[in-house]
Parts: sequence; C-alpha cells; structure tokens
Amino acid sequence: MGKKIQFSLVYRDMWQSSGKFQPRKDQLERIAPVIIDMGCFSRVETNGGAFEQVQLLAGENPNEAVRAFCKPFNEAGIKTHMLDRGLNALRMYPVPDDVRALMYKVKHAQGVDIPRIFDGLNDIRNIAPSIKWAKEAGMTPQGTLCITTSPVHTLEYYSELADKEIEAGAEEICLKDMAGIGQPAFLGKLTKMIKDKHPEIIIEYHGHSGPGLSMASILEVCKNGADIIDTAIEPLSWGKVHPDVISVQSMLKHAGFEVPEINMDAYMKARALTQEFIDEWLGYFINPGNKMMSSLLLGCGLPGGMMGSMMSDLGGIRGTINNLRKKKGEPELSVDDMLVKLFNEVAYVWPRVGYPPLVTPFSQYVKNISLMNLLSLEQGKGRYVYMDDSMWGMILGKSGKVPGELAPEIVELAKAQGREFTDADPHTLLTPALEDFKKEMDENGWDYGQDNEELWELAMHPEQYRNYKSGQAKKNMLADLQKAKDAKLGAKVSVEEAIAFKHAKADAIVAPVKGQIFWEFQGEGEAAPAVEPFIGKEYKEGEAFCYICTSWGEFEMIPAAMGGQLVEINAHQGAKVRKGDVIAYIQRKED
Repeated sequence: MGKKIQFSLVYRDMWQSSGKFQPRKDQLERIAPVIIDMGCFSRVETNGGAFEQVQLLAGENPNEAVRAFCKPFNEAGIKTHMLDRGLNALRMYPVPDDVRALMYKVKHAQGVDIPRIFDGLNDIRNIAPSIKWAKEAGMTPQGTLCITTSPVHTLEYYSELADKEIEAGAEEICLKDMAGIGQPAFLGKLTKMIKDKHPEIIIEYHGHSGPGLSMASILEVCKNGADIIDTAIEPLSWGKVHPDVISVQSMLKHAGFEVPEINMDAYMKARALTQEFIDEWLGYFINPGNKMMSSLLLGCGLPGGMMGSMMSDLGGIRGTINNLRKKKGEPELSVDDMLVKLFNEVAYVWPRVGYPPLVTPFSQYVKNISLMNLLSLEQGKGRYVYMDDSMWGMILGKSGKVPGELAPEIVELAKAQGREFTDADPHTLLTPALEDFKKEMDENGWDYGQDNEELWELAMHPEQYRNYKSGQAKKNMLADLQKAKDAKLGAKVSVEEAIAFKHAKADAIVAPVKGQIFWEFQGEGEAAPAVEPFIGKEYKEGEAFCYICTSWGEFEMIPAAMGGQLVEINAHQGAKVRKGDVIAYIQRKED
C-alpha cells in the first residue's frame, strides 16, 4: 500500500465560492453529524474569511454558529480549521495587533484547531506574527503559500517562503491554489522541495476547480509527498469550488495510495441536506455561473471564491457602460462580452501592479482596478482613473511588498498625485483598538461574551456587528431574500415574508456598508462624471438606485427597495456614508 492521504472537507469555502451566505447555525448543527458519519474526513473547515461577516449580515451570531459547528467534530476527534488572512485577519482590510492576537484565543476557545494563515502578497511580515499568536493560544499554525503563475513566482520563491514560515513556527504548510491555475508539474516539484528539506512538515493542498487543473494537481502533489487534500461534496463541488471527494478518493486509490473509504449512505444524506439548504434560501444567492468551469480563468487567474461578487459587480457596471455605448450609437455588450473584456483587462493590469497573488483582498483590488478601467476607457479617460485608497494601499506598500516591479506608468501616476511609497512593516502602521471597542461595549451595555468573543466580533467587524445588534441586518437579509424570491419565482411566497420586507425597508434607502456614494455615470467622453437623480423620479421595485464604493474597493449596487417616488436625498455624489446611514427616502405608492 502506498502513502496515506487524508481528506479535508472545505464546507465553509464550498458556500463561499458559490454564493453570498453560509448555512445558519441550526443547519450547520444538522449537517455536522452526517459529515462525521461519512467516515472519510480527518479535517473540516468550520470558520474563517467571509463566514463571520456573512453570518452577521444574515442577522445571526457567528460565534454561536462556530461553537455549534465545531463541537461535534471536536468530540469525534476530527480536526477543525479556519481561513486567516494574516494582516487582515477575517476581514478585507488591515487589523490592529491587539485584535489579531485576541482572535486566536477566541477561536481556540470556540473549538477551532488550525488557522490557515495566508497573506495575499506572501509577505512573511504579515504571516509571522499570526503564527506566534496562534501557537501562544494553543492552536496549530498552518503557514500558507498563495499559488499563482507568473515570472516572479518561481519554485525558489515559494521554497524560500516555506522556509521562512517554518522558521517562524508554522507546523504545517498549505499550498493554497485559490484560482486553480497552479500548474500540476510545478506544484509537484514544489511539494517535493519542501518535503525533502522538511520531512516532518505536513503539507495540505487546496485547489479550486475553475480552470480544470485541480485533479491533475492533486495527483502530482500526492506523488511528491502531500499529506492532506481539500475536497468538496455535491451539490457544491466542481465549478468554481473544489473537486468532489468521491472522484479524488477514486483517483488516488487506483494510483496506489492509502485513502479512507466513504460511507455512501452518509454522503447521500449530506448531499441531500446541502441541497435542502440551497432550496430553502441559500440558493437564491448562488449565481448559476459559479457551477461552471472555464478555461478562461487560466489567463486572468481570478480565484473561485470571488466569482459571486465579481459577477454582481460586472452586471452593475455593464448597465452603465451600455448606456454610454448607446449614446454613442455603439452596440451593447453582453455579459459574455464584458466577462472577456474584464479577464483581458485583469491580464493587462496584473503585471503592471507587481503580480500580487490574486487572493483576497488583492484579487478584489486588481479586479476592481480592471473593472473601473473598462468604464473609464469607455468614457475616453484612459486607465487608473477610479482607484480608491485601498487599491493604492496595495501599490504603495501599505499592505506589504508586491512581489514584482511596478510599471513606470503606475509609479509616475502615484508621484503626480502626491502619494508616497513605504517599505515599513505593515502591522506597525496600525494603532491598538481594543480599548476603544471596550468603551463602546460598555456604553451600549453589551456583554463581552464568553471568552471575550463578542468584544472581538465588534472589533473585527464593527459595521456588520452594530447592524446585527440593532436588528437591521436581519431585516435587510429578509428584504434581500424576498427580492431574490420574487425575481426567481415571479411571486411573493408568503404574506408574512412580504410584511417583513415592507417593515425592513420602510421608506428609507439605507447604506448596507460603509463607503462612498456614486450615482449612475451619465457622461460620455469627458462629460460630467455623474448626475444625481431629480426629486420626484420614479423607481421600480429592486431597480438600481446608486452605488457604494466600499473601503475594500468593491462597488455595491443599492436597490430602490420597493420602488416609488424619490422625495429626499440625504447623501450626495462622493459623500462618505456609514453602514446604516440613510441615503435617501422613497415614497411608496399605495397598494
């Protein structure tokens, strides 16, 4: 019998790579025992990345959900792991040291065993402190190599990074092939290089299926010493997600590896439960395109985990671009046309901003630069017109050092705008924040929670947590769900949900995120950039009202709720709003 290979189920990432939300606490409690009964997983991903934020957005306490999900795995001796964005911890922008250090204490107490610590720039300065804090909290730190294919991302580059992470205390190494564009032969050689030098280190491979290389990559890394493979289960496997455990197990078994057997009765039950969660509500937020694989991803290298948000952004900007093209007498662009244009623009921009590995948040930054370039090019303004501070922060070195050289045009533009580059250690640029959040908790009479988990939640996701505590998050989610159901089913599904929707939105258009207001771009060429709507303008239910550019560079479309007549504008073009601020009021027509 050949080398023993273990499997991990990335149940969190399955949902993250498919749609907007995660299963509720009660659903996670139902699926956990069935996953255990499958008998083939030594590990399960139970937390990390967007899990916390989207649970808050759904009006649910993520701390309770994580504890409930981890408990049965802890009792069964199955390791639990989480995704950790290093300097950004569990959000899209940098986190102060005191908040990051507290995270590991909280997560260990909640039952999470292993943090998968990665940095979007592969900067060891953003990874090493997290390894230290994780070890101090009693966790098993897993250092991560964010895999991409570029002239600067060589075998030696990654091997040296693995050495640095292990020297910092990492007990495991993950090859995080977030876009699935890692070449199988390259990954096999890299695995062997690490294993030959560090035979005691566990190597785990995480590869998305998007461009279709992942199965070949799995075979190559296993032949060269990998120990654990991340897998998925139907109905969320493949597409932009991960290979299904059945296929992975079959391939490796026939290749001579020792692999665990799968309890197919339990697999089918887990499959049915997951489909039930999709049918009940989660499927309304899943883009069907995320079930598709595409070789086009090889060219742009965008990861599977951001496909949902990308398609949403693409749809919003497409309408603006087509309005411009219509005024110029040019044919409209289809979604496919836009997708190809975006992928081509990413391929153009990526090397010019220094080849940052396309993983959160830098995949979003590069995508957003490219997306807004499509708009500014259509307007005749050239590239790099609509770049916010987050995008510039990546370029200037505030989040770490980009692996490659910046293009002269980018450097010149930065100097022309009076922007300064830095080589400072990114975490030293942040000031401690916990004491301020303690004051806020005290003033509101909020409990710090078991093991300070509620204090940590506020400090990690302040805007989302406040909205959760006020109850607005739950109302917004009900509104979004009702809108999605109406769009797909063409009818309201229940009187109760319809009433909840009306009560949630009332007459106020509320900012769901912190950011900057942008109205629909109206100009062509060098014309005025945007025109605010006039008082009295009529909107249809769910129609785009405005856009908010978030602090992490994403453009979120704000719908006109249930529609009606615009009666007041509270936030004008370019205004900065906080989450929960009222942007405008729309007077609904009488039913």
